[in-house]
Formats: sequence, C-alpha cells, structure tokens
Amino acid sequence: MDLGIDGKTALVMGAGGGLGSAIGKALAREGCRVILADLDLASAERAAAAIAHTGGVAHPVAWDLSDVGAVEGKLAQLKKDIGPIDILVNNSGGPRPGLTSDITEDEWRGYFDSMVLSLMRLTRLVVPDMQARRWGRVITSTSSGVVTPIPGLAASNSLRLALVGWSKSLAQEVAKDGVTVNVAIPGRIATPRIAMLDQSRAKAAGLTPEAVAANSTSTIPAGRYGEPDEYANAVVFLASQCASYITGTSLRVDGGLIPVI
Repeated sequence: MDLGIDGKTALVMGAGGGLGSAIGKALAREGCRVILADLDLASAERAAAAIAHTGGVAHPVAWDLSDVGAVEGKLAQLKKDIGPIDILVNNSGGPRPGLTSDITEDEWRGYFDSMVLSLMRLTRLVVPDMQARRWGRVITSTSSGVVTPIPGLAASNSLRLALVGWSKSLAQEVAKDGVTVNVAIPGRIATPRIAMLDQSRAKAAGLTPEAVAANSTSTIPAGRYGEPDEYANAVVFLASQCASYITGTSLRVDGGLIPVI
C-alpha cells in the first residue's frame, strides 16, 4: 500500500525514546524527511544514525520541552534549515509515578509545561503552514490512562487527558483545511519507560519485575506486551494519505488491554 507521504517532512518529539525513535524510523521507511527532537541529543543522534544506515534522511535536534519559551525559536530555525512541517508527532516523556497527594504544585506546573503547554504552542505554530498547503497531520501520543486511569500514575493520567480534549477541539477547527488531528493511545508497549514502571511497581509490592510483568501480561488479551514498531506503524497510518478522512479520533494500540468500549 502506498501511504502517500514520500517526501513529506515530519517532526517527531521525544524521538530518542522507545516510542519516538520507532515512529521516526517508520516514517523514514515511508520516505519522509524526519526531524528527531529529544532532550537527550545523543539519543536522537543514535536514532538518526540508524535511519541513515537504512538509507533514510533524519536530522537530530536537541529540544527541551520544559522550556516553553524556546519553542518558537526552535521551530523557526528548523523551518529555515529544512522547511515547513507536514507531519507533527507530539510525544513527550512520562512524569514520575506517584499518587495525587505525592505531587507538589511546582511539579504540576513543570509537568504541564513539558507535557502539555509546549506541545500546544508547537502545534499552534505549525498548523498555519499546513492550512496554507491544504495538507497536514498532527498526531499526539498519550497513554491508556486517558481512557482508564492507571493507579499510581496520577500526573500522566491527568495531563495526557487534557491533550485528548484539546486534540478533539483542534480537529474540529482545521478539518476543512485538509489537516487531520488524532490521538494515538499505547497500551503496554515494551519500552524502557514500561520496564521502569514495572521495576517501580515491583519495588513497592515486594515482587520481582518479572513477576509484575507476568501479572500485567495476564491482563492483555493478546497475551504479550506490544512492540514499538507495532505502535509506530499505527501512528504512520494516521499520518498517511490513506487516513485523510480520519480526524478527531483516538486509536488504541493496546492488544485489547483497555477493558471499556
């Protein structure tokens, strides 16, 4: 199937991590020029090198999403050096595990800046060029906690849910301009973040990480954790020309984990 995005320019945030790097590689395989932005430049460079090794085009960029004020300048430089963005993948690192009572007001503000406000500002600056060209894709990666809150992940459950409401609102505003806006919801995908959460739960419960992972797997109808490439392929489909009539929706990539309709 021709996904119709060969030659498009994609900006992937959090592209040095497990999900972000997989998304960058999958977009590059479809012929996109990929900008890999991450707080850890070395991680973005490793992901870019892997793409280049297979003949793709990738540009690693250091980007600290906690610095909301830097968004406009960063984007302006990318537009000057590479060109306007056709596909934007909003993806941020997750906050630390914790109950609502564990999170201070300063932490809430910091998480909001890096997980929500920076992505909103970035999107607001990218979308006008998409509207002018009558084509664009905005995909925001969230968490299964936006559907069924995950115990012990209060900050993630709360802030990522804000992005779902915002995405739905934006989708309604720009659909007439050929711009689609969707949310991708990962279940338990085998990434370093999930391994860290399993270790955290194991420590709290006095179990081994393997026991926690086995218990978690038992709740997934597919019987296993997902692979990053499986999630990335779903995101790339949402970015494709094939998905031009899909907007304002949330796509679950969870092996059947989320138990509600």
